[in-house]
Amino acid sequence: MTPSPSQPKFFMPYQKRWIEDDSRLKIMEKSRQIGMSWSTAYSAVRRASPVEARLDVWVSSRDDVQAKLFLQDCKAWAAVLKLASKDLGDQIIGDDGKGSASVLEFANGRRIYSLSSNPNALAGKRGHVILDEFALHKDQRTLYRVAKPVTQWGGQLEIISTHRGAGTVFNELIRGIAEKGNPMGFSHHKITLADAVEAGLVEKINTKSGGNETRDAFMARTKAECIDEEQWQQEYCCIPADDSSAFISYEMISGVEYAAGEAWEWTFDQFQDCKHELYAGVDIGRDNDLTACWIFQKVSGVYFLRKRIELQAVCFSDQEANVYPYFGLPQMRRVCIDQTGIGRQFVERAQERFGTYKVEGIAFTNSSKEAMAYPVRAAFEDKTLRLPADPLIAADLRAIKKETTAAGNIRFTADRSKSGHSDRFWALALALHAGKQTGSDFKPVTFDTAVSLAINSRRSLAMVGA
Repeated sequence: MTPSPSQPKFFMPYQKRWIEDDSRLKIMEKSRQIGMSWSTAYSAVRRASPVEARLDVWVSSRDDVQAKLFLQDCKAWAAVLKLASKDLGDQIIGDDGKGSASVLEFANGRRIYSLSSNPNALAGKRGHVILDEFALHKDQRTLYRVAKPVTQWGGQLEIISTHRGAGTVFNELIRGIAEKGNPMGFSHHKITLADAVEAGLVEKINTKSGGNETRDAFMARTKAECIDEEQWQQEYCCIPADDSSAFISYEMISGVEYAAGEAWEWTFDQFQDCKHELYAGVDIGRDNDLTACWIFQKVSGVYFLRKRIELQAVCFSDQEANVYPYFGLPQMRRVCIDQTGIGRQFVERAQERFGTYKVEGIAFTNSSKEAMAYPVRAAFEDKTLRLPADPLIAADLRAIKKETTAAGNIRFTADRSKSGHSDRFWALALALHAGKQTGSDFKPVTFDTAVSLAINSRRSLAMVGA
């Protein structure tokens, strides 16, 4: 990242776009702590304070504390803009006598009501509505149903939130925009932490804190401070996560991890000295997705991951040079490779080199994915698997979701991220599948063949400097 030019005095570009968007329905999925509450408070003040303003502003926050903080921001903006205003304190606003709001009144009689998440408090009201951190509200569906009619007489409905799982009403609205042609007509804004940093967030923070952190250092530190990859993706990258819909749980993953400090990855010489069976699974990618090749040693029914080869934007000839040495090992009993799409040629070339008895191509269909996915979960549950503790592995495993189609069929899906499309999960699934496919069709490698393959393997290793 490069240093930014001087920033506007108050607002960064994404804040300004949000403030100036006067669409009747607008929604923002955002990263944490990028200044949206501050700029939204300005927007609320700007709408309620003019002499000609006809409508009040109703702000629903996730709790009482956040509601009071929002009103404090509104009071600060009123002071900056030199607007006459009066803090009316907390007032009862619910028809049942239970709802309350912190209230700021302007000289024109218009008010900003900042209330907690009780949906019923909005019933019968009229004006602009802001639903802050919508995904964190307990009853999002009821809140939306009550809030939308409040804007009927010319008001604007704003929904702002960080994701809180894939099963929220907030994510349902976002998916409607992305996948169903936006039938409700939302004006959609999406600001990740990377977007905010590119717009000048770090410089703003440095000015406020007196620090001098660079953009790269800020991004690296923020990610390092996340407890896991899922927190980073959801809280800062606008990618929803949901433990209830994940096919593999965190407990399953942690239950099969190598002990801290345990050496698990082998050198090529260690593979040559191996006395046990080896199996490999390869998920093929090229530009966006990874080519993930995972190699396991099988000992007494337990699969120990001994090598991860993960390549992105690497030409196929170089991919082959990286994986062929391991395919050629005499202890390698079977290799299963994704032959869907671009993988077909990869499979054919590997079979020409090592034989169909050793290399099997697997076409990815809903049926074949289902047949491979369940044994993966069984391996986690039975602890017949050993993997290193790695947030990238955990993220790929957690990204897999089991869904039921309208026709009642099972399918396995995953959201695409910068690091792939759950390619590591499918490399694991293919490897375990390979370990179960060494029946009567397996032909032992002869001594002469083993010598020839070893020579070719060493040539390939020399090509890639291994």
